Amino acid sequence: MERGLPHGRPDAGSVTALTPNSAKNFILDNTALMAPPHVPEILLHLADEAHDLWERTEDELAEIGLPPPFWAFAWAGGQGLARYILDNPSAVRGKRVLDFASGSGLVAVAAAKAGAAEVIAADIDPFCATAIRLNAEANGVGIEFFGSDSIGTDAGWDVVLAGDVFYDQSFADRLMPWFATLKTRGADILLGDPGRSYLPKTGLEPLAVYEVAVTRALEDSLVKRTTVWRFA
Repeated sequence: MERGLPHGRPDAGSVTALTPNSAKNFILDNTALMAPPHVPEILLHLADEAHDLWERTEDELAEIGLPPPFWAFAWAGGQGLARYILDNPSAVRGKRVLDFASGSGLVAVAAAKAGAAEVIAADIDPFCATAIRLNAEANGVGIEFFGSDSIGTDAGWDVVLAGDVFYDQSFADRLMPWFATLKTRGADILLGDPGRSYLPKTGLEPLAVYEVAVTRALEDSLVKRTTVWRFA
């Protein structure tokens, strides 16, 4: 199953419409602070089977004004990329880092913990601003949030990190020219991917492979073989 949201039984109760400004209580009520299985050094506010968020369908979430909450789950590509960064801190130490399509901020937190000079977490979902702030606070690190579409921009980052971004053809088609431009300029681009459908077949150098535990409701297995690639 590609990156999406689990479909479960409807929730009979009514829910007050959400806004990014009211997101903090919703996130705290519908997640628990826990460590992703492949990155036990990091704590994130994540949804699990014990929370209503896990049971709600995408239609129900839309009714309360919430985009699919990718920030509430630790995806395989992000876990693999975060693991690589923590194990190889020289990849980001002292550098300006962009964590693209950051979601929960897992990879951004890993970069901050590994000694990056500056970490920017970029995501167009406005609820990620609150989720990433809460997760940064839980790990005692500082992360800047950028909420606009960063594809095609260049703020001089030394390293661009991206986990689980090749789940959609049109999205992948936008990413590749941007990554190529950044690479030509001198940026190092590291990707975490568990075999998504639109991962490029060429132009990537494998750096590490991990067996990452995931949740069957999100993926098609309990363990995803995840590769960290460098854009060549």
